[in-house]
Amino acid sequence: MSAQMADPVHFTSQLKELGNDEAEIIFTAKIDQGWHVYSTNLTGGPIAATFNVVKMEGVEKVGKLRPRGNEQKVFDKLFDMEVRYFENTATFVQKIKFTKPKYVIDCYLEYGACNDQVCMPPSTVEFKKTGSLTPNPSPLERGTTEVPKDTATTDTISNSQLLTDLWQPVTKELQALDKTPSPLGEGWGEAAIFLAGLLGGFLALLTPCVWPIIPMTVSFFLKRNKERSKAIREAFTYGLSIIVIYVALGLLVTALFGANALNALSTNAWFNIFFALLLIIFAASFFGAFELTLPASWSNKIDQKSERTTGLLSIFLMAFTLVLVSFSCTGPIIGFLLVAVSTQGNILGPTLGMLGFSIGLAIPFALFALFPSLLKSAPKSGGWMNTIKVVLGFIELAFALKFLSVADLAYGWRLLDREVFLAIWIALFGLLGAYLMGWLRFPHDDVPTANSQKPIAIIPFFLGLLSFAFTIYMIPGLWGAPLKAISAFTPPMYTQDYKLIQTTVVEAPFKDFEQGMAFAKKQHKPVIIDFTGFGCVNCRKMEAAVWTDEEVARRLTQDYVLISLYVDDKTSLPQPIEVEVNGQKRTLRTIGDKWSHLQATKFGANTQPFYVLLDENGKPLGPSRSYKEDIQEYLEWLDHGLKKHHK
Repeated sequence: MSAQMADPVHFTSQLKELGNDEAEIIFTAKIDQGWHVYSTNLTGGPIAATFNVVKMEGVEKVGKLRPRGNEQKVFDKLFDMEVRYFENTATFVQKIKFTKPKYVIDCYLEYGACNDQVCMPPSTVEFKKTGSLTPNPSPLERGTTEVPKDTATTDTISNSQLLTDLWQPVTKELQALDKTPSPLGEGWGEAAIFLAGLLGGFLALLTPCVWPIIPMTVSFFLKRNKERSKAIREAFTYGLSIIVIYVALGLLVTALFGANALNALSTNAWFNIFFALLLIIFAASFFGAFELTLPASWSNKIDQKSERTTGLLSIFLMAFTLVLVSFSCTGPIIGFLLVAVSTQGNILGPTLGMLGFSIGLAIPFALFALFPSLLKSAPKSGGWMNTIKVVLGFIELAFALKFLSVADLAYGWRLLDREVFLAIWIALFGLLGAYLMGWLRFPHDDVPTANSQKPIAIIPFFLGLLSFAFTIYMIPGLWGAPLKAISAFTPPMYTQDYKLIQTTVVEAPFKDFEQGMAFAKKQHKPVIIDFTGFGCVNCRKMEAAVWTDEEVARRLTQDYVLISLYVDDKTSLPQPIEVEVNGQKRTLRTIGDKWSHLQATKFGANTQPFYVLLDENGKPLGPSRSYKEDIQEYLEWLDHGLKKHHK
């Protein structure tokens, strides 16, 4: 996750005189899509909106800060309380009363903002005004002063307290590391997407809709051309046409969604529910409940046109006919592949996936055209092809559960807690093992007669053995075992209701940057900086889901010096610190202000959770990380920093 400055909330402020020596200070926000700003009077939970006075002369407050707008109420299970927030727009109003003809107002609104993955540090909107009362003001005469919300990209620090080597910016170095190809494999890389597509193409070959067509098609090319070289060229053209058709499908998906939409799919709950239902339908089709077929008239018309045309067009139309006719088998595989790669947020994903799939599907046509004698030794069509379909159906059901889990976590339904998820996976892979052993049958399977029990083939036997072994491996997870091999798929550990061994969250020994860095220098140890907040929901999720892992906890407590900096710590500084932000002065009044300013100044980021690895001199040891509940990736990230520090 690259370090970056987020600016999702845009505030303006104004003073509206009401007459009778009264007025309102109005703070109005426009909120970016996907973000929300918390309302007032939230005790013990997220950062609430508050009105704060620096200096008021000739003015006094009347009542409390009042929210206006479409306030939403949601029960937050992590905070165990009802939280209230605004989306899209928000307005906060503080009523005041003038006590003297001339007045001085110096105040600010403090607020908290979050999205589904990260939170902003406590942010402020300043309002300053000096003036005199307007006698009996009309609406057109009421003054308006707008103050834009601060953005935290810092150039110069004017207070000598912060002018230390440890505070020197490393934004450029960190951005360079974030852009470097990561050894952690975050998401799917281009090569992985291509290989997944290639594997999907090979699997599609082995289905009843495609495999029987291969020898028929190759024989057709060889018979219709007396010259073998021409037959080979046409077979290659046929295979290339298949590639063009499927790659065009991948490009179409990208064009329909666009880069931004593809990036949003992985976290959008309703898209994940839709994908899950789609995979369940595909699985039912593979089990034999029904067949997904395109209208027969489509393939008939294309086939007729291919017979009436000649040259390259006729071959392309033949390939298009194959695509339509084989859809009942290839459709679920293509759909599964497109769903999987689209939710990785990789703009090239659908195209690369379809390129791999089409190459895997097209290879046999070229291979058998080059070596026709191989057709004699190729496996004959049979029940083994339906076995492959059913196995794919089980796998698609397992992945459908993963997509449902994303939506379940996003909305906090807690329908698919970790043990429920594992129970369903245990049942699925247990049934898969039973199917491969021949103990379970589906409608399209060959059923042996009572007098002739069909023996189990060697390959299904070993695959069934692996499926049973995987099932047994998952069983301890019902009681809290970490199951690291599948931690990227299962819901986070904090959703587990019952654990035989209760784990505790790692506590940072240092909550002060300078003190922690001084200890690290003395011990010659690397440092992990944890920018967090008391009201940061996803910070708690990371601590509960990732930091509770035994290996992660060992590294954090033994190999690193852990420094947690709370950006919403309201403890006042011994004295305010004046700093410069983009040429404008800003006052740091609390410890949280100081750590928020450090994050922006040194690392060019302002969202939490935010993790960065440093050496004892404050230089980055690797890319930064944000919210992602993947224990294995977090371990690899920590180990990568340790190796660099040792070097």
